[in-house]
Order: sequence, then C-alpha cells, then structure tokens
Amino acid sequence: MRILAVADVESKYYWDFFEKSKLEDIDLIISAGDLDPHYLSFLVTYAKCPVLYVHGNHDYKYEDVPPEGCISIEDTVYVHQGVRIMGLGGSMKYNFGNESAYQYTERQMASRVRKIKRKLWKSKGVDILVTHSPAFHLHDGEDLPHTGFKCFYEILDKQKPKLFIHGHVHRSYGRQFVKEYSYNDIKVVNAFERCIIDYEPEKGEVRNVQ
Repeated sequence: MRILAVADVESKYYWDFFEKSKLEDIDLIISAGDLDPHYLSFLVTYAKCPVLYVHGNHDYKYEDVPPEGCISIEDTVYVHQGVRIMGLGGSMKYNFGNESAYQYTERQMASRVRKIKRKLWKSKGVDILVTHSPAFHLHDGEDLPHTGFKCFYEILDKQKPKLFIHGHVHRSYGRQFVKEYSYNDIKVVNAFERCIIDYEPEKGEVRNVQ
C-alpha cells in the first residue's frame, strides 16, 4: 500500500505543478492537519483513492468550508483495505474563542483517548495512528502550542500500531524537525508538506519513506 501523507503546508509539487500521473500509484492519502480544505478537495478529485484527514489547530475554518469528498477520521477507527486507521487531531490548547476549536488540554485529549477505546476493542486494535501533534517528547516543541500529548503513549504502548503519522512540527523549526524516526518498534513519520510511505499490510511493515 502506497500512502501519501500531507500536513501543514500545501505542496507546490501537487497543487502548483500538478500532473495526474503523480497520484496514479497512490493507494491512500492521509492529511495530518492544517491544510487548506480546497487543497484536500483538489487531491481527492484527481486521486483514485480516499482522502482521510484529522484537524490541525488552524482548521477551525473547516466548520464553514469542509474539504468536499474527504473523510474525517476524528475519534474513530477507519478501515481501508483491512488496514485500521485511528484519528486524533488537534494541538495543545493555547488560546480561546473560535480559533481554539481544535485545541485541547492534556486532560481533554486523554478523555478522547478513553472514549475511543470501545472502537479499538471492536476493531481489535489499530495499524496506523494519525494525529496532528506529536507525542510528548517525541520531537515535539518546547513551547506550549507545539508540546505533544502524553496520553498518546497509551495508544502507542498498549495498541502498538505499526505506523504513527503526525504533523505540526515544521521543517523551519530546525533541530526540532525530524522527518522519520522510531519509537520502540513503531515507525513515526512527520508528514510536513508531503511524504510517500510504502506500507505492507500483510506483514505490518513500513518498507520505505520518501
């Protein structure tokens, strides 16, 4: 399964210099948040596969302009070709008002994790975890908005997904940005802008990230 993961910045490679052939071998597109809804609608129009998404901390505009034709996987386990994909969008809460629609305290995010346990039980686990923020101290930021969530370890340590996709930490952040790394036996990918992940469902292995 070839997965196109995107987050945070609309890729000119697809949006400004688009060629249909660039999406022909993609089996699934996953957005880890903070992307223009029109960009996701554009991708789903030309791709021959679903576009799944979670919300980033700046995606409050989705309330008025949702990405048409795309599938939100917030607080659920979505199954695609037998692969179980769980979504938990949003960032650490750092302001209030309409712009904080997808911001959460650690306690609030932990409550979301508890509520999704029944769905995890029904699906008998999860293969891919998709969030916007990273986990706490897994290449997250030192400032509050970019601090990761501790409660994600409850999923990583107990459910042991094969792949963890997040965004939120940008390439311009310097030493804080790491594209690909591992936590125990879990492959972790920061989807900033775009990356292609070759995932082998039968073996539960990530063969390549580019």
